Amino acid sequence: MTAEQGPRHRLGIHSLVWVGAWSPEEARHAVSSSAEAGFDLVELAALDPWAFDTDLTARLLEEHGLAAAVSLGLGEDTDVSSEDPERVAAGRRLLSQAADLVRDVGGDYLGGVVFSRLGRYDAPVTERGRAHSVESIALLADQAAASGITIGLEFCNRYETNVLNTTAQTLQFIEDVGRDNVVAHLDTYHMNIEETSFREPVLAAAAAGRLGYVHVGESHRGQLGTGSVPWREFFDALDEVGYDGTITFESFSSRVVHPTLSSNLAIWRDPWTDSAELARGARSFLAEHLGH
Repeated sequence: MTAEQGPRHRLGIHSLVWVGAWSPEEARHAVSSSAEAGFDLVELAALDPWAFDTDLTARLLEEHGLAAAVSLGLGEDTDVSSEDPERVAAGRRLLSQAADLVRDVGGDYLGGVVFSRLGRYDAPVTERGRAHSVESIALLADQAAASGITIGLEFCNRYETNVLNTTAQTLQFIEDVGRDNVVAHLDTYHMNIEETSFREPVLAAAAAGRLGYVHVGESHRGQLGTGSVPWREFFDALDEVGYDGTITFESFSSRVVHPTLSSNLAIWRDPWTDSAELARGARSFLAEHLGH
């Protein structure tokens, strides 16, 4: 299937390309800039979902004709894969608030590292900790289903979680959760570290009926097409399975980053300095490879 024959995806961009937080001024800048760059969706980084002005955000999205997704990574005190019941309870409260945020801004997707802390662990996840995580996602999925929200599990590299590092692990986790609105969230940056193929994971997720969201990120977190990700293999695989869901560009630089993420994601340098130039380049790259 050629790019011209492929499905019309909803193309998104991560808010951290534009801003490090979500003040009214930052919200206006991120939403308007995303629309001007030609994207259909902005993915909100909701590390503190209580801090969002949902009414303003919803108005801005409507004004600029954009859809919204929400993503986050849990912290040490909100780690639902912990054996500590207080941390698990705190994580569940945060995830519940994030689901409310998605609902209140008119979004339909909540994803990211919602199953564990975002950061390096010192040991493998324990059986009890994994059970806490599975139960937490099941509870979150039940809440989200009432608002038509899909929950995406973004498996990450070994330095950012010890629970889900591969597509295969994620599909097994989803089976254990047992909820129809839970999907696999594939991210090329992490796949480039942990997977042995860019085609087989896509086929496996699609065959399981769980291929639900895609992050496109380059191997060095910079401009698409300038690193080592085998893009043609990946996009051909998406075409092969007829994926027509959201594809969101994600990139981080120390120039624009949330203070917490700078440490958790080891953002110590500037893969880019001009947000608008980066966004335009990514949109052009996606148009070239997807035909729209």
